Amino acid sequence: MTIRWYPGHMGKALEQIGDLIKRVDVVIEVLDARLPFSSSNHKLEELRRTKPWIKVLNKHDLADSAVTKAWVREFEKQAGIRALPISARQHSETKQLIKLCQLLAPKRGKPGFPVRVMVVGIPNVGKSTLINTLAGRSMAKVGDKPAITTTTQLIDLKNGVVLNDTPGVLWPDMDDQPGAYRLATSGAIGANALDYTTVGLFAAEYVMQRYPGLLKNRYKLADMPDNATEFIESVGRCLGCLKSGGEIDLNRAAEAFLRELRAGKLGRVSLEEPVRDGADNEMLTASGSPL
Repeated sequence: MTIRWYPGHMGKALEQIGDLIKRVDVVIEVLDARLPFSSSNHKLEELRRTKPWIKVLNKHDLADSAVTKAWVREFEKQAGIRALPISARQHSETKQLIKLCQLLAPKRGKPGFPVRVMVVGIPNVGKSTLINTLAGRSMAKVGDKPAITTTTQLIDLKNGVVLNDTPGVLWPDMDDQPGAYRLATSGAIGANALDYTTVGLFAAEYVMQRYPGLLKNRYKLADMPDNATEFIESVGRCLGCLKSGGEIDLNRAAEAFLRELRAGKLGRVSLEEPVRDGADNEMLTASGSPL
């Protein structure tokens, strides 16, 4: 199955971001800490030019901490890039972000000259949650479905920082299908664009390879099944995803597994790791695809 998902408002939103970025001091790109490469929109990177850029690795409490540290090291090898793992719901962690924005725009932050910050990212990585935490009140719509925010919004934090909230935008081509499957695994792709069985099997194969102990513990498995299909069937038996007659409902079982993975019920799982091929200045890519 080829995953394609690009709602109509995203093209217009990308144009708006391209115009706004000329008038801001710092850009915050919110990523999913479990898949920082796949959740980074290369179209946004093309608009950056020389703007200070903060890559926020959100949901770091759901990701493998050792892998997250490796991503931070890799991102900060790039000129003008800072990386910060946080949980967007934790005010104590998001305060670091404000301090970093002020540090990166030292000539701003005075009365009448606030630090102008734009928040960008793909759908469902936690942009709206981050903005609400920073604002200390509900300013942006939050939901468990992607593409909740569809228009830009200006928010004054009353602390010398003004935020531009922008809609989540993907890229139209999605040629990197392993990356698209990782996005689907995380919940960043609309449900109408994916098949739960296929995505669930993809995710199961990866987690079976990297985190078998977490799976055995969560689903009370004495031994790891031989393949992803048998594993999803085991999940179905454990969670009661059955058809009439006691047959395993593979689609329901795969969907249930994805829900548990996304919610962190398996434990801390990262879906990709940083890899550099050849010289240090070559493009950063991600490993972790069983496809």
